[in-house]
Amino acid sequence: MTRTPRRLAIDLALLLLVVAIFAIPLALRLNTDGQAEGESYAGSDSSAATKVEEINPDYDVWFTPFFEPSSGEIESGLFALQAAAGAGALGFVLGRLSGKRQRPRES
Repeated sequence: MTRTPRRLAIDLALLLLVVAIFAIPLALRLNTDGQAEGESYAGSDSSAATKVEEINPDYDVWFTPFFEPSSGEIESGLFALQAAAGAGALGFVLGRLSGKRQRPRES
């Protein structure tokens, strides 16, 4: 399959757009409101909890997690495992659908 110059330009533009989507917030430090130093990108959970406590200091938590990882490394590892499983499942489904489309039809 040869790529036309137009197709190559579109691919490069999309690649640059993806890089920009990740690089611009990091460069401008857009997710640093209310975060402690060194935790600029702690995630939306801690940002939401901070904002709720700011709005209503008497807020009572309804429930607690039934499993709390013992360290941040374990939590990150479990998150990566979950992301890998999701990506694998998505890749499998897309591969099967693509294979069905390319398979010659039997009459």
